Amino acid sequence: MRESGLAEMLKTLNTNALKGRATFSEYDTMVLMRWGTSSTRRHLWIEVKGNTVRFRLLPHRQCSAPVPLCDGEYHTFTGEMWANHALLLNELNKYYAKPVAESSSD
Repeated sequence: MRESGLAEMLKTLNTNALKGRATFSEYDTMVLMRWGTSSTRRHLWIEVKGNTVRFRLLPHRQCSAPVPLCDGEYHTFTGEMWANHALLLNELNKYYAKPVAESSSD
């Protein structure tokens, strides 16, 4: 994730847009970035699989755009795709603008 520059982009997003209120949970191949209150909880789910970076989204129709690769649940960036930091930053901003809402724990 460091190689792609995504780790630094997430830290910057947390600092600038969220004023440091996001929390990060790191697992073997995944990072979960969460923010919001108990009623407005949001998250970004990011997996690293080999040389790919995958963003988990709400289930949706497969996208017709060639970049990123889409299977209806994940948007996947190959090494060649994430090497373009402007593209990766643009996509990260889109996912932040429309994050996945967490279900209520009630």
